[in-house]
Amino acid sequence: MITVKSFNITIPVQRSSKSPWFWIPTLYFAEGIPYFIVNVISVTMFKRLGMSNGDLAMYTSLLYLPWVIKPLWSPFVDLIRTKRWWILGMQALCTAGFAALALSVSPDVFGLSLVIFYVIAFASATHDIAADGFYMLALDEKQQSVFVGIRSTFYRIASVFGQGVIVVLAGLLEERSGNIPRAWSITLLVCAVLFALITLWHWRFLPKVETEDRADGSMQAVFRGFLETWKTFFQKPGVWLAILFMLLYRLPEALSVKMLTPFLLDPADQGGLGLSTAQSGLVYGTVGVIALTVGGILGGLYAARKGLKESMWPMSMALALPCAVYLFLAAAQPSQLWIIYLCVALDQFGYGFGFTAYMLYMMRFSEGEFKTSHYAICTAFMALSMMLPGFFAGWMQEAVGYVGFFIIVMVCCLATVCVTFFARRRCSS
Repeated sequence: MITVKSFNITIPVQRSSKSPWFWIPTLYFAEGIPYFIVNVISVTMFKRLGMSNGDLAMYTSLLYLPWVIKPLWSPFVDLIRTKRWWILGMQALCTAGFAALALSVSPDVFGLSLVIFYVIAFASATHDIAADGFYMLALDEKQQSVFVGIRSTFYRIASVFGQGVIVVLAGLLEERSGNIPRAWSITLLVCAVLFALITLWHWRFLPKVETEDRADGSMQAVFRGFLETWKTFFQKPGVWLAILFMLLYRLPEALSVKMLTPFLLDPADQGGLGLSTAQSGLVYGTVGVIALTVGGILGGLYAARKGLKESMWPMSMALALPCAVYLFLAAAQPSQLWIIYLCVALDQFGYGFGFTAYMLYMMRFSEGEFKTSHYAICTAFMALSMMLPGFFAGWMQEAVGYVGFFIIVMVCCLATVCVTFFARRRCSS
């Protein structure tokens, strides 16, 4: 028996004899699926059901909110019950949510589906807190290092499944049945069944490593640790520059991402590329995700060799400038699929490569006594950086069209350049 402290809460822990191979791959696959369904599938589904681009971008951007504010309730996941209890409970809630979504799909009433998406979003954000905490409790430091690549790999597999396979399935069902709401209902029902099986698997194989007792688990202790975490975060040198960097570094991508699926799906006479649902799933959710993954891997290798400071300029350019491919696609509207595939792959590769500097910067800034908690706060700003631009993206696109919108995206590259310039000056290596 050992003890682990988090937010001034002492947690008695016993290491499990069960092999991590039984639960780490499925746990991080399960962590990714709800996130991508909430933040990516919702865009495609509402677009296919007829929601306007302005409303679509606004409502689906607000779905990031649980990931923005999750540090506010993360201490209570430590205090109340066990991480295993939270994992199983949130997976069960997601399962019920997917089933409820399947029954609520309608082109006439979006409100109920949006409410259910928000419930799933809060459950998914809470599941993230519990899963990451469980990973650190159940494994010793050596095992954590060994399995960090495994967890990342299965999260990426969830990304391909969530953004690619699910969309392609819905698209094929649309084409076969001719009934868009029914196609999405069946697709979401498949997701519910899959998640139910994952929940049952974890009920059987997720080890019990915590006790229900807390040596120092009073509400007062939780709030003490919570306030100390936030206080020390805002006392860090250069904190406001760091926050600006976290909010603006990805501005071109954050502004464009909510409009990419509508752009792919809208017909040519509305300025889009006129792809089918299945084709959009393949180009953005499969080819794009694979390019993103390759870019991320190469970015990690490059940063490890050159260091963060030397990597920041090429990575920032790689993240921002390939957004120009969408301006080209909007202006040229090519009919050849291979051109569209190539352009999306180029943008996503650059984003994956450039995003490495963003992650390393947050890790570097989080160093110190409250490293884990400060990194969680950084990820909240990371989610906020996607939520705020996306909120307005749809209205901007409707006002100026796709060509005008992607010109604005390219202008936003200046924000990436500016924050990189100042952040790099404070970076030691």
